[in-house]
Amino acid sequence: MAAPGDVYERELKSLLTGEKKAVDKMVKTCSAKETAGYMRVALEPFLVIRAAGSLGVDLVALRWDFSFPIEVKSSSDAIMHFSRNQRLIDQADRMLGDCKKSHLVPIYAFRLKGVHGDPWRVFTIPTDHEFKGRHAILYRRMPKIDVSSEGNYIMRWEEGMKLSDLILYLGMSRSEEH
Repeated sequence: MAAPGDVYERELKSLLTGEKKAVDKMVKTCSAKETAGYMRVALEPFLVIRAAGSLGVDLVALRWDFSFPIEVKSSSDAIMHFSRNQRLIDQADRMLGDCKKSHLVPIYAFRLKGVHGDPWRVFTIPTDHEFKGRHAILYRRMPKIDVSSEGNYIMRWEEGMKLSDLILYLGMSRSEEH
């Protein structure tokens, strides 16, 4: 039997690869703008690889213009406190450290259960690291996971960027090059 989070990892993988069945299912309750974002990924899909084991990264999305590691989280609660589980803190710190070495923006994809419209929100981890090239632009654009006064990460779903907006943004950044 698959772990509970595997369902959402597979859903996100299917969406980012532009799988028609997954995109059609997702856009049933989406707004016109959200639908446009998801339909865009079918034109410029990612190659998405599922990571084996719990290495701090669930998926790796690869495309000619952007590549990034993704950690997938899901909840029926709109706020996720990493401090409730030391493993989440260690995982985020390890992911950020690895991403800084290679100048890749770490992405957290937060799937809120039971939502109509785009249920996915994306975030990155706050850091003073200077990313390079297009990743620097992406990092500045991405909403950051909050950090409490005690230094603990807090993801607030409503403060994230819609996945459909990220897809549209990545498509726009491509067209600006021509």
